[in-house]
Amino acid sequence: MKKIILFFALAIAVSTQLHAQKKEIPSAKPGVKYGKEIQANKAISVAKLEKELSSKNTFNGKIEGKVVEVCKKKGCFMTLQRDGEEPIMVRFKDYGFFMPADIIGKTVVVEGVAKRKETSVASLQHAAKDLGKSQAEINQITQPKNDINIVAEGVVVVR
Repeated sequence: MKKIILFFALAIAVSTQLHAQKKEIPSAKPGVKYGKEIQANKAISVAKLEKELSSKNTFNGKIEGKVVEVCKKKGCFMTLQRDGEEPIMVRFKDYGFFMPADIIGKTVVVEGVAKRKETSVASLQHAAKDLGKSQAEINQITQPKNDINIVAEGVVVVR
């Protein structure tokens, strides 16, 4: 009897795990939301965010930008375009949600906390690997980078 109960418990656990792994990330179409339910209103541009963070270290709120990269492994981060500099890294609070590959090129609003912080060489190399960069490109990352990083609680596709 104990073996039968153990078998069914194991079968249920495996079934639940497989179902969770099959959960699909919705395609990036205007109006689709990821993470916390947010609205696109009152968002500032990436350029305005840079100005905000030139006088303070933290910004809480909404930022609108164009997605230029997304983690190829599972969508665990994305980057937002900015003029004349490398894109801004956007991670998701507690890895609570992920982005689809087709979000590249879309304009989104993210809500969360943006900070200026130093990113280690190891973290930069890890991100480059997840973006599908070549080993030669990864090896060129030899210095930490002080830049803007965003931890988003929610994302909505605008266009």
